Amino acid sequence: MEKVRRILVHLSRDKGVPQCASFVQSITGHFARNCLDDDHVKRAQFCPFKYLTETEAASLPDEILNRGVDVGVAILLQSSNQKVLLTRRAASLRIFPNVWVPPGGHVELDETLLDAGLRELKEETGLELDPNDVASQLLGLWESVYPPMLSRGPPKRHHIVTYMLLHCSLSHLQLQESLKPEPAEVSGCLWVDANLVKAIVAAVDGEEDPGPMPTNTPQSVSVMEVSPMGELSESAMSVSVLCNRAPAHGEDVERVSTGTKYALELWLKTLQSQG
Repeated sequence: MEKVRRILVHLSRDKGVPQCASFVQSITGHFARNCLDDDHVKRAQFCPFKYLTETEAASLPDEILNRGVDVGVAILLQSSNQKVLLTRRAASLRIFPNVWVPPGGHVELDETLLDAGLRELKEETGLELDPNDVASQLLGLWESVYPPMLSRGPPKRHHIVTYMLLHCSLSHLQLQESLKPEPAEVSGCLWVDANLVKAIVAAVDGEEDPGPMPTNTPQSVSVMEVSPMGELSESAMSVSVLCNRAPAHGEDVERVSTGTKYALELWLKTLQSQG
């Protein structure tokens, strides 16, 4: 199998020559120092690179320090009836296992962000869309780190994820007919609407007070479970699972990732602007 060459983040200051960002460099911090910080470039309030000391950074293994910052893309696929597809990452994955995210992954050489997103969408879900049949929109950039907070261990992976919104002319039921998830990567699929998303984003990671659940929030939601053989079966899942917060210590829990909540908030804003 051919080894994929990773695309890394490069940064410049004062119109200088772009340099490869170091693994421990805060990308969001770079944008803030250059007056580019807004709603479209974000990180978690508990992002490890906000708190990592020079001593802690220097103690990281060379194989980690030399990784750089990877470029990733994630696709919010919006159906014609305004639902968005989320997938649960397989429990066997090393990074963010059992966490709900949009389809996405790395960007390869000579790929546009849209090309990479459509490729990852097909690889993970089996949905093959023609770029001429979708309308794409850049939502924002998210600085993703794993583990997501220092209390759960030193950082091992560092990404800048570009969230893209794809408008599709098919309904979620029509798209559902073509779903063929890759079980090595995906253990479940879920279509969320604006009402459910409001409940998900209200569960802010890093805050202890859960606050009130938005009105009209359903108690359960239909999920397509993916068997090890790739077969789909429908089941009901408590919405409370999607409203779990990132734990500060110990093992992670099934939840919607912090970056995904950020992207879903931006998606809600696009719906409001259309209304």
